[in-house]
Amino acid sequence: MVIYTVKQGDSLYSIAAAYGTTAERIAADNLLTNPGELVIGQTLVIYQPLVSYRVRNGDTLFSIARQFGTSTNALWRNNPSLVGKNDITPGKTLNIVLPETLYGRVVESGAYVYANVSREVLQQTLPYLTYLTIFTYGFRDDGTLIDIDDGEIVELARSYGVAPVMHLSSLNERGTFSSENAARIFQSESVQDKLLDEVERIVTAKRYEAVDVDFEYLEGQYADRYVAFIRRLRERMAPLGIEVFVALAPKYSADQEGLLYEGHDYRGMGEAADGVILMTYEWGYSRGEPQAVAPIDKVRRVVEYATTVIPREKIFLGTPNYGYDWRLPFVAGESVARSLSNAEAVARAWEKNAIIDFDEVAQSPSYNYYERENGRPVEHVVWFEDARSVAATMALIEEFSLRGFFVWNAMRYFPSLWSVANNSFPLRRYFQ
Repeated sequence: MVIYTVKQGDSLYSIAAAYGTTAERIAADNLLTNPGELVIGQTLVIYQPLVSYRVRNGDTLFSIARQFGTSTNALWRNNPSLVGKNDITPGKTLNIVLPETLYGRVVESGAYVYANVSREVLQQTLPYLTYLTIFTYGFRDDGTLIDIDDGEIVELARSYGVAPVMHLSSLNERGTFSSENAARIFQSESVQDKLLDEVERIVTAKRYEAVDVDFEYLEGQYADRYVAFIRRLRERMAPLGIEVFVALAPKYSADQEGLLYEGHDYRGMGEAADGVILMTYEWGYSRGEPQAVAPIDKVRRVVEYATTVIPREKIFLGTPNYGYDWRLPFVAGESVARSLSNAEAVARAWEKNAIIDFDEVAQSPSYNYYERENGRPVEHVVWFEDARSVAATMALIEEFSLRGFFVWNAMRYFPSLWSVANNSFPLRRYFQ
């Protein structure tokens, strides 16, 4: 697989000719809706299969997989244009065997979705996953859970060989993260017992395979109690064969100050949980100064600290799947960036005739553009993710021998993310 950066004068046809493929194939593998609209600085993933196959009359995806001694899941991974479905037409060329992955170590992959995720997007994403976490079960003052409509998604995940993960957060009935909500759990044994009973009921009834706990904005005084809660939850879940993960704020040191960080004890959680998910994103966020969402230099600092106190085989690296558009100049306390998908970011660059730059330190793409507001030009800056930034993330996972990665979030499909991940590692399926 080649990551190609579009240059001045390129067309899909000239790029295809240089790599011995077709423009139609590049468009299909990158899910380009307007193949003629290339942006200088845009990245394209170009597949270079060792074995390909032209679909004939009477073929099915299952029969082709059996013919070549592979699986339908592998065919889905190697052919983004299949969008995770079994539909094929005669004349379509499929990638059967790709070159060996860049790194030989098997890793685990996960993604977060909301219950209202597009089923088409979900089907495109599931072939690449080990775990699917459905956001979120909050809880009430008495420890009872706030239910979500997740039954269909759980069963769809299982049908693709993916482990569904129950997400337990400190969201209250108003739908906001509540440190008071979490504190109540730590202060009342009876409320905590009720919550543990509720979690056990849900994972059993809905056939979850893991629980991911995400209590945010905890005061430092609750750090030890949070660890103790995770330990109790793990003791409850272990006899059921259910793993317990915990999501951690991105810390550089044990004594890092701030409400986001103080309640998360990396060493304690590394001992108490089966796995931890580092939330290594949101340096660039909607109300913050314009910058990359997950600058790799800052992500590296978190990983460097985490691996000193948490076993590497327990660590998942958080990976963003979105960008932001800031209006300039940025005004602290007033400016609010607009979230956009990576595909939308490229489309906006085309629309605004912008050139995409790549920051070598952050390992992230960005561009500036102008639009008229009230008759005058106003500057904007967009930071987002592309195949190069994903490749940098995968390289970090390999360098530190981490367990894998979790994507926040998979509500919008980004083919380059999954193509690069598939090219980087053999991705473990939970159910073989």
